[in-house]
Amino acid sequence: MVTVRFATPEDLPSILTIYNQGIEDRIATLEQDTKDMSYITRWFAEHTGRYRVLVAENQGSVVGWADLHPYSHRCAYAGVGELSVYVHREWRGKGVGQALLRELEAFARENEFHKLVLGTFPFNSSGQGLYRKMGFREVGVFKNHGKLDGNWVDVMWMEKLLDVDVDR
Repeated sequence: MVTVRFATPEDLPSILTIYNQGIEDRIATLEQDTKDMSYITRWFAEHTGRYRVLVAENQGSVVGWADLHPYSHRCAYAGVGELSVYVHREWRGKGVGQALLRELEAFARENEFHKLVLGTFPFNSSGQGLYRKMGFREVGVFKNHGKLDGNWVDVMWMEKLLDVDVDR
């Protein structure tokens, strides 16, 4: 069973390990080089107020994390949050991502976000399955949007409106 809570600086080594797995596995980010502790410490310091990091924990071990970060720094987009979800290799497909998204969405609602957005690779079918299960819909695909290992890759954008009925 996993529990979800706000991340603390003590969680950073685990967050870094899980993020680097996502980089190495080439399924979740356009980042190609693994990161170090100084990088993740700076990244974590940017998550304050309405923009936070959550961790999923099982028996004292962090098995996944999610963050809410600005979609844009323009005031017109203050109600739109962009998110990321990363799950430890051994815990993928076991409900960790769903638990993280559920809590992240509740936090976003409490902090007056109107919509959540994310970018994913069209070939990351397990990630898309999770997002669709949680009420996200595909908005569109940017063709050749970024390079990964020297090859152009597409990036699919998905969204979830938080304050309206998604069936409308």
